Amino acid sequence: MKRERYLSINKNVNGFSFANLGLFTGFANSVVNTVYSLCLLGIFKLFFNEEMASATVGVYASIYALFAVIVGLFSAEILHWFTKTRLLYITMVILGACYCMMSFSVKPMTFITLDFVNNFALTMLGILLPLFMSDFSKDIGMERLNARYHFWGNVGGIVAPVFAMTVVNFFGGNYRMPLLAAGMIYFSGLLFFKHFGIVQQDKTLKRVNMKKTIRLLRMEAVSFFKKTGMLRAYVVNFGFFALRSMRLLYVPIIVIENGFSNETLGTILSIGVLPYVLVNLFIGKFIKKYGARFWLTCGFASFAVFSVAATFISGPALLAIFVLWQISGALMESSHDLLFFNSMPKKEQSKYYGFFRTSVNFPSVVAPILGTMCIAVFGTTSAVWIITATMAILSTIVLWSDNK
Repeated sequence: MKRERYLSINKNVNGFSFANLGLFTGFANSVVNTVYSLCLLGIFKLFFNEEMASATVGVYASIYALFAVIVGLFSAEILHWFTKTRLLYITMVILGACYCMMSFSVKPMTFITLDFVNNFALTMLGILLPLFMSDFSKDIGMERLNARYHFWGNVGGIVAPVFAMTVVNFFGGNYRMPLLAAGMIYFSGLLFFKHFGIVQQDKTLKRVNMKKTIRLLRMEAVSFFKKTGMLRAYVVNFGFFALRSMRLLYVPIIVIENGFSNETLGTILSIGVLPYVLVNLFIGKFIKKYGARFWLTCGFASFAVFSVAATFISGPALLAIFVLWQISGALMESSHDLLFFNSMPKKEQSKYYGFFRTSVNFPSVVAPILGTMCIAVFGTTSAVWIITATMAILSTIVLWSDNK
């Protein structure tokens, strides 16, 4: 895929400008993540008992993630049809509108339909922003841009959980109302992006040949894994997002199941963002000095230890672990995808990044299903941390394997 030409753009815009969008996406996503699994739990409690509803959340999350994988696979074709600029406008509008509508007392199927529309937009947004940063990285480097993006995302995430639970309590325990705020934040991010003044020539829409498209996807996948280091990059990224998926899905449920209040949940999630903010202040330079593999190893190994502890510990000590293992995630956040960007030539990044991004969503297909199986076998939600401990150990092994 040829790199896209920019007909005009404001002279002060650079890679940091796109990284700064992390303030909006991080704030909005943290608001959503705080209440998302609880919204789903409330829906499924209408049909199942509490234990079965908790397990069903995992099944739903897997189906949801599978759809995101499919979107990621076809993203290269979508990027053939539309410019990145137009796609970013479309995705931000979808996210703003759908989250606003999801906040109201719509029927379960309406909520789920809007959720899947958002799924498309979130998947494309996660592909577009790194590609924009790469296009404008120049002498800055993706290490620094990744660190800046995640720094601002986590700054937004510090206040988001407390803010979300405050909104929940204000509206009498309605876990959907924070979604309205998330929608408004995405609209604000859209206005921020509009000031970049980016103009690209629209692409000509071509007729879709589904058989040809699927054949090209298969060839793209084979070609991707034949490239040096891409198997390792894919598996490591898979491992990072598998841990993230399990943490985001089950921490809120386990905190509430252990009898803690909404305020406690919001506080723990907010405090847990602080390590990300602090680490991202310096991690970009340290990644360049010591390499991404060193920090990934530290992150995966420590997460495995904390996961084992979380399986057996309860009460305030469990809350402490939920905060401490955020340090593990912070060490990996700015480096988990550098194995791709540092090995893949820039001219081929747009072609293969969509497929590589399936390693972001595919873990959310596999991990929650495994979590559901653990809950069914052991009869307790905390059993899911057996899965995160195992995945962290396997990711470390692959990271140091001889794959070229």
